[in-house]
Amino acid sequence: MNNILEKSPVNYLEALNWRYATKKFDASKSLSEADLESLLQAIQLSPSSYGLQPYVVLVISDPELKEQLRPACWNQSQITDASHVLVFANKKDFDQDLIDSYLNLVSKTRELPMESLTGYGEFMKSKLLGLDPETKAIWTSHQAYLAAGNLLSAAAALKIDTCPMEGFENEIVDDILKLGDRGLTSALIVPVGYRAEEDETQFYKKVRRTEEELFIHL
Repeated sequence: MNNILEKSPVNYLEALNWRYATKKFDASKSLSEADLESLLQAIQLSPSSYGLQPYVVLVISDPELKEQLRPACWNQSQITDASHVLVFANKKDFDQDLIDSYLNLVSKTRELPMESLTGYGEFMKSKLLGLDPETKAIWTSHQAYLAAGNLLSAAAALKIDTCPMEGFENEIVDDILKLGDRGLTSALIVPVGYRAEEDETQFYKKVRRTEEELFIHL
């Protein structure tokens, strides 16, 4: 059966089959500035609840900083061998300033009067500001994961390798990167770069549950 995605300039499904969680990167290869910018734009364009994007992404290329992070990331070589390490850090808490700053951006970008956005702003505040800090942190981390998913797909389309990692000591990473000073905490780490030829896992067949197990058509 023909798939509409196969008609695109980049065969999206082929790219998803090509990608895998890279276990060993080629430390001699680095992303070009253009490719890095493309990945960052993909993150920037990611969907987010209400459009708020309550997270930041640290783009780490400094070898010394990567060496510092590696022990806190279960000593995984991807941290030091990848071209760049992207740390998705979500807000631990937030107040109305998060919403107000977004409304100001909407007003400026779409050339709308702030008064026309009052109702939407009050709706967001009624749904979000009453949440307890723990629930807020869970919600913001979910938004960071949406952006990370977009990164993985964009990288695959560009034949850039990635490895989404939850295997790290959150508090130590936060301390090294001084995330607490910014009201942030690390949610997910994604090294990006190019696979090493000797990484045998690139040749493994992709294992996924069947469509019958995954999808329920109603």
